[in-house]
Amino acid sequence: MKKVGIVTIIDNNNYGNRLQNYALYKYLSKYWDVRVVKNSPESELPFSKRYIKKILNYMHEFKLLLLGKNKLTRKAAFKRFNKKIRFTNKSYSSKKLNNLDFDYYVVGSDQIWNPYHGRLNPIDLLQNVDPNKCFSYAASFGVSKITENEYIRIIKRELPKFKNISVRELEGKMIIKELINRKDVDVLIDPTMLLDATEWDNVSSKPKMLKTNKYILNYFLGDLSDCRKKAIEKIAKDNNCEIINLLDRKSPFFKCGPSEFLYLAKNAFIICTDSFHSSVFAILYNRPFIIFDREQEGVISMNSRLDTLIEKFNLKNRKYNGNEITLENIQHDYSEAYKILKRERIKSKKFLEKSLNNK
Repeated sequence: MKKVGIVTIIDNNNYGNRLQNYALYKYLSKYWDVRVVKNSPESELPFSKRYIKKILNYMHEFKLLLLGKNKLTRKAAFKRFNKKIRFTNKSYSSKKLNNLDFDYYVVGSDQIWNPYHGRLNPIDLLQNVDPNKCFSYAASFGVSKITENEYIRIIKRELPKFKNISVRELEGKMIIKELINRKDVDVLIDPTMLLDATEWDNVSSKPKMLKTNKYILNYFLGDLSDCRKKAIEKIAKDNNCEIINLLDRKSPFFKCGPSEFLYLAKNAFIICTDSFHSSVFAILYNRPFIIFDREQEGVISMNSRLDTLIEKFNLKNRKYNGNEITLENIQHDYSEAYKILKRERIKSKKFLEKSLNNK
């Protein structure tokens, strides 16, 4: 059985990030011997920057202690979920990756190539690894365009070596085509969509603090304006729903881990979100959802991933109209989307088989 190493973002207690990590590991493990590589991007930094980052990490831990147990409990929940994933025993820098006994390395998914999040580093690009072992699965740049010369040079230097490349967004394909004139790039579904709802139920868990059977799940990575809050509060009042703000640090639900997130998504009356992965799980669990453009000052737009999602699955009516939550938003029919998803899963499987059989 061939051995496969997954290189992805593992230093982030983010639901979507951790669930895509699990999904790709779980899916590949059906056919191959798979481990997720513990990687240490900070090891690629100069000593002074590594030292500063270590201090910042200590400060963050101290801040969690001051803010209360919700934050520490949340971190513990993610650690528990990590036990469902098989990692390498040690952490590795890019210089040591090729010394491992993997037949192939797959980069992805999530925003593994987003330069504005500190990615596009040597590990994410599999520097020092035999090019014949390198491919990406649904890797994301997270943005629709890259203009900085530094990042353009990195892409032009590193991406041509990949045996096979697949990205998550159409914009990612266009970036690669424009910068290295590579036309054989596939646009594939996020790993979370490779698993069906039943498979996700196997790692789902009801939050202990959940006391209601009818609630609106708010999952906003950006800001939430008063106008949007009022629209959500109105639909909650009209339908006798509570509102769960999952990322509110003062809420008891903030301590939920990925398993609890899955349960909340599956059983929500409706999901209001600016998150890609929250939208994905609404589709997988056949729940109505509304996509809001992210509100966040000083941050480059990352709406391309959501745009690709709703266009690919013909779900443009999931977008918030800017004024109110409508009856159409609450009602939903994903029958056409599921037909598309079936085709996309077949497409993804063929890509992975091609990449891992070195065809």
